[in-house]
Amino acid sequence: MQKLSHQELLSARLTADEASHAPRHPIVAVLHDIRSLYNVGSMFRTADAFAIERLYLCGYTPAPPRPEIAKTALGADSVVPFTVCRSAIEAISNLKQQGFHVFAAEIAHSSRDPRTLTATDFPLAIVFGNELTGVSDELLAVCDDSLEIPMYGTKHSLNVAVAAGIVLSTAVNRYRDNTT
Repeated sequence: MQKLSHQELLSARLTADEASHAPRHPIVAVLHDIRSLYNVGSMFRTADAFAIERLYLCGYTPAPPRPEIAKTALGADSVVPFTVCRSAIEAISNLKQQGFHVFAAEIAHSSRDPRTLTATDFPLAIVFGNELTGVSDELLAVCDDSLEIPMYGTKHSLNVAVAAGIVLSTAVNRYRDNTT
């Protein structure tokens, strides 16, 4: 086995223009009150990697252009569509009107494992909350359901950007499994 060279990787990668016009999966992420610019940048990079439709930056979640976001986004902040919303509740309401099923990424009673997503759960909006307090009770009340990452160690939470990577990867793969 041999790693691909940098040139081989570049030849397989979409250009920024191609990425801007490429089809995206019917999944959006609502980022509410994320305080770390580096987490936001990482979530842009993850959104690009999994070709999700859009990020909604709500509450006090910072938005590009910011050097701290750009540092971890590595250019994804220029190709991933995003909308800045003061109110996450308003964003969720608009998404529901567009036919999205809204799930919180949160440990809650009767949370679902992301691996249980089916074709009927798409289009899908996933709400990610603050690094310390998670998704607020106010937002949970307007979500249709919640997704919880199975964990087997002593900790019950992950960094929000890591959690977004796991949940978005699983959601995209479940969508692709059910539509291809």
